[in-house]
Amino acid sequence: MTTAVRTASGTYVVDVEAEVVIGPGDDFEPPRVAVQLPRVVAAAAAGATVVAVVDRRPPLAISSDAGRTWREAGGGLPAGFAVAIDESNPDLMLFAGRNRLYLSENGGIFWRALVPELPEIEAVAFIPRES
Repeated sequence: MTTAVRTASGTYVVDVEAEVVIGPGDDFEPPRVAVQLPRVVAAAAAGATVVAVVDRRPPLAISSDAGRTWREAGGGLPAGFAVAIDESNPDLMLFAGRNRLYLSENGGIFWRALVPELPEIEAVAFIPRES
């Protein structure tokens, strides 16, 4: 699986499984997601799953019911700047700290840091798999 990462120095494509930067990528604008929470930095949605990066500790709020109820997540994560959810698997989430990506494969319960360090991250998006 791959992701596009927009940084202050351009856009990169990252192979999340191999944890390597593949090369430069095309610029993109992540979809805007309206979230009725205070201090929202960024948000992503896929189906009924909504994830909001908030300017507080812990840095994530996750909803499984389209924003009706929320749970805090990401207690060990740094301050966040962007988030993405895989459209085909909403349990797969990508969180961007200042220079590093973090992956959750279980709906935001556990997170692991990916190896690549990048310039200041502004946005992330999963690149859809080709059939």
